[in-house]
Amino acid sequence: MSGKTDLLTLFLPEMQALFAQESLPKFRAAQVYGWLMKGAGFDEMKNLPAALRAQLAENWDAGTVRILEVFESRKDETKKFLFALSDGNIVEGVLMRYHYGSTLCISSQVGCKMGCAFCASTLDGCVRNLTCGEMLHMVLLVNRRYEQQDRRGVTNIVIMGSGEPLDNYDQVIRFLRLVSAPEGIAVSPRNISLSTCGLVPEIYRLMQEDLPITLAISLHAPNDDIRSQIMPISRRFSMQELMGACVEYTRRTKRRIVFEYALIDRLNNSQQHARQLAALLRGMMCHVNLIPLNRVEERRLMPSAKEQTDAFLKTLTALGISATVRREMGSDIQGACGQLRRRYLSQKESEPSGG
Repeated sequence: MSGKTDLLTLFLPEMQALFAQESLPKFRAAQVYGWLMKGAGFDEMKNLPAALRAQLAENWDAGTVRILEVFESRKDETKKFLFALSDGNIVEGVLMRYHYGSTLCISSQVGCKMGCAFCASTLDGCVRNLTCGEMLHMVLLVNRRYEQQDRRGVTNIVIMGSGEPLDNYDQVIRFLRLVSAPEGIAVSPRNISLSTCGLVPEIYRLMQEDLPITLAISLHAPNDDIRSQIMPISRRFSMQELMGACVEYTRRTKRRIVFEYALIDRLNNSQQHARQLAALLRGMMCHVNLIPLNRVEERRLMPSAKEQTDAFLKTLTALGISATVRREMGSDIQGACGQLRRRYLSQKESEPSGG
């Protein structure tokens, strides 16, 4: 990492104050900020004097991320990105097209330390947190690349890629405010979802931030016994503690919670499990997103058969729980979190060294 301040970590008033310290006029900050929100580098800011562009490049960074590779699904319009960070680390992102717009899934950490048994992101642990500027730059780069195809560019954001967002709390909250800033790209917080495995203290903090985002809880079990087998976080926070935080979140924010539930064969996908889940969530302002499990080679977990998935959904809805099955997208390009990054890194390690 360069050690220089990344201007994408700043709000416009902060950039204006920084420029003032360098005796640069206020309107220059607005010009630079406008270019940055288009994903532009300093050399592209042609309405600035060349000497000023050189001064900017010497003192600051205009984002520190680049798109390393893009993989496009042959089955749908899903695109998977490998983003290269300035320190050599790699993270992933996924762009999904829907009738209402384009949703970009981004990462919040390089890797993850939560240890969930169904996720490839956590196999090598957490390397480091992403900065708010790195997260914003990923959005801007994708916006720039595809805005000609869709004038609105990225309309929705989900923080569901590698990492546990609430384990990188301060940077994620700042990113949410930066990406929704009206003078920037102004993505509505109501079009942003954040997925957590259930860090209870941080859920209580989040409900006080006055950010009307959608909170998604990575639940995947109807009771503590099953959850503890696949999600180590359940040994820190019980189901009762997690549900208490969720009920309070909906009460304070008036926003419904989405519960993510990956159906795993012979573990959490029986009719009994569906009834237990319905009893757990009854009366809560929520929706259940049933997820076809993505196979991870290093794990032995198997996905639920379609017939069992359909029966599980039918039982939930019959018991009054709002639920749907998540549409599978990008399966032919390893759309699940962490898989593509691991494949890329393993290929690099197997390549013969030069010289």
